[in-house]
Amino acid sequence: MKIGVNVPNFGPGTDPGALRSWAQTVEGLGYDLLMVSDHVAITPDVAAQYPAPFYEPFTTLSWLAGVTHRVRLGTTVLVVPYRHPLLVARMAANLDQLSGGGRLVLGAGIGWAKQEFDALGVPFEERGKLTTEYLRAIRAAWAEHDDYRAGPIPLWLGGHSDAGLRRAIALGDAWHPLRLTLSGLREGLGRLKKLAGDEPVPAFAPRVLLRLTDTPVTGPDRRAGEGTLDQVLDDLTQLRAMGADTVVLDPFDGDPAETLHPEAAWRDLAAIAASWKEKL
Repeated sequence: MKIGVNVPNFGPGTDPGALRSWAQTVEGLGYDLLMVSDHVAITPDVAAQYPAPFYEPFTTLSWLAGVTHRVRLGTTVLVVPYRHPLLVARMAANLDQLSGGGRLVLGAGIGWAKQEFDALGVPFEERGKLTTEYLRAIRAAWAEHDDYRAGPIPLWLGGHSDAGLRRAIALGDAWHPLRLTLSGLREGLGRLKKLAGDEPVPAFAPRVLLRLTDTPVTGPDRRAGEGTLDQVLDDLTQLRAMGADTVVLDPFDGDPAETLHPEAAWRDLAAIAASWKEKL
């Protein structure tokens, strides 16, 4: 099982130097994948959770490809309806080629920020339909046109609804749920397999919280990746047993001020990296 890290590409402590340090820390600790998030118009609903500056993911990953060597690069998740599908297909293909080939993972979803959809002139109520349509166009561009040929670029699809699971089955290389409890992940996997029927089931690549605590976190609402080092290592062991191909650790716990002090997240990532290697 590979392990990646979701790096904050937003917030008051984020600038080119911080992003470089994040990338080199993640790669230096031996993690397999570095991912960033996506927003285009930082409308009030977005800014409340992810304040400016917010660095655009394709631009950011292109730059980070030049300051790293081995670590794979990805989006968690690109909001598909925000951009023309041929633009996404070309940017993704070019990024994969320019970074050395085989380094890009395109995580994608339908989005949630209604004010941002309005600012971009994209109908919020049609975002699921548009996502499916655009993903088909992206895959077709990669497969049929030399100008867009790349990869293969893994396409990880988020979403926990039945519609999202069906989209992952039809168009995804992996199902990429975000920040759920272990029980929620098990329930989602069960529905995924049931909805797939005789169709192939996509790989399982969840993104989970990383929040290390001195004392155990208990209760049914405990999210995967939250608790003592032993608890988090046990979560990773359980996710591997559930069939996870990759787990992405997300050290951002909701307070933008965290971006001013990344050293705390780096210590947690170092502890996980060292202890997980011992378990292998």
